[in-house]
Amino acid sequence: MTFHAILFHLAVALGLALISAIVVRLMIAYPILDHPNARSSHSRPTPRGGGLGIVVAFTLGMGLLYWQAEYARLPGPQFLGVIGAALAIAAVSFWDDARDLRFALKLAAQALAALVAIGSGLELQRIALPGLGPVELGALGPLLTLFWILGCTNAVNFMDGLDGLVGGTVFLALLILCVIAGHYGGWFVYLASLMLAAGLLGFLPFNLHPARIFMGDVGSQFLGFMVAILAVAAARFDAAEVSFMLVPLLLFGLFFDATFTLARRAAMGLNITAAHRTHLYQMAQRSGLGVRQVAAVHWGFVLANGLLAWAFLGLDPAHKALVFLAAIGLQVIWLVYVRARMARAGLSWRD
Repeated sequence: MTFHAILFHLAVALGLALISAIVVRLMIAYPILDHPNARSSHSRPTPRGGGLGIVVAFTLGMGLLYWQAEYARLPGPQFLGVIGAALAIAAVSFWDDARDLRFALKLAAQALAALVAIGSGLELQRIALPGLGPVELGALGPLLTLFWILGCTNAVNFMDGLDGLVGGTVFLALLILCVIAGHYGGWFVYLASLMLAAGLLGFLPFNLHPARIFMGDVGSQFLGFMVAILAVAAARFDAAEVSFMLVPLLLFGLFFDATFTLARRAAMGLNITAAHRTHLYQMAQRSGLGVRQVAAVHWGFVLANGLLAWAFLGLDPAHKALVFLAAIGLQVIWLVYVRARMARAGLSWRD
């Protein structure tokens, strides 16, 4: 790719960021208010739905990609299926921000959108396992893809409870993914990551602590769905098609917290769909760490895992998944640290 092409892409991204910021500012002026309750991390009514700016900027960018950048398109059915499914997720999520829909309805909408993307031909075909290398998934491919999309969408949504945490984390992950995709010639992932990052760039200044607006479900579910799709598309980066692991690796801090919390609450017999304040990031903040500090820790996870991602791409396929051992070790250290702070503050997992 030429230097002039990179400059053009950056100029487009800045334009999309400006559009995102304008939409976010309108959502502040005409707010859907999020009123605090016993489970909230904020103490005053705050507008939500700022993620609409991300959706609008990304949709405009993808329209430009479809009409002007043939080299970066997915095949037509996949391209249109993915964008249509993502917009459907955004519409239902925006409705949820305004009306507070039941979790079962939201999950059904997510599953339907995921099936549209899978039906258009975007699915995992193989995955790398330690010691075995690439394993053909066959009929399990669509099921694993569905599980991944639903899991990623909800993990990002569940973790969006502290100013700047999810927005900053996903923004950094997208920038790293954009650079990797450009290096390996994955032009769809390169441009899609850049456009999503541009939308977040316009939103983040309004979401940093103290937040003037939250992204809401329209932002968090849309982001979770799209990064899940980008992970599947990124499986094309090498001959073994195992680079699907890039996105789980970059966002491992979010996924570890969401998975640990879900498993722990299930083991304790608690309602896993009910609102609560016992995610690791929430316990860290409740134990006395500042909001900015907790968000910065998660941003640091992305940067550290970005280094692991470069190592991941250079490893033999049979050993790629072993990179996650380092990422797991980092999260275990964070878990032990938070648990120690909880003990000193007299907090328990049931609070």
